[in-house]
Amino acid sequence: MNEKNIPFQTVDWSTVPKTEHKGHTGVAYWQTLQFAGLRVRVVEYTPGYVADHWCEKGHIVYCLEGEVTNERQGASDSVLTPGMSYIVSDDLSSHRSVTEKGVKLLIIDGDFLQLNP
Repeated sequence: MNEKNIPFQTVDWSTVPKTEHKGHTGVAYWQTLQFAGLRVRVVEYTPGYVADHWCEKGHIVYCLEGEVTNERQGASDSVLTPGMSYIVSDDLSSHRSVTEKGVKLLIIDGDFLQLNP
């Protein structure tokens, strides 16, 4: 087994601590599991949240609850509602999250989304 192997485990997300990340408006609460080259998060954005930056990192995003608009520079916005996802590799999109009523997302990112790992 190497350092990138992840042994079988269950996660009780109610026990994973939340960290607070202020947006331009509103707040994001992250619950994060960090592994070698892989980050798994449950992220909640409060109502009225607007990200304070344009992100170019790759993500796999799955909407658990609520609704989020993904604003993209130079492209059409997209909206996620429960059961929907978006997927993008690093450096292929400049995007930010905006939500009127709040949203809860499962977000997975890591080295596997790099264009030239």
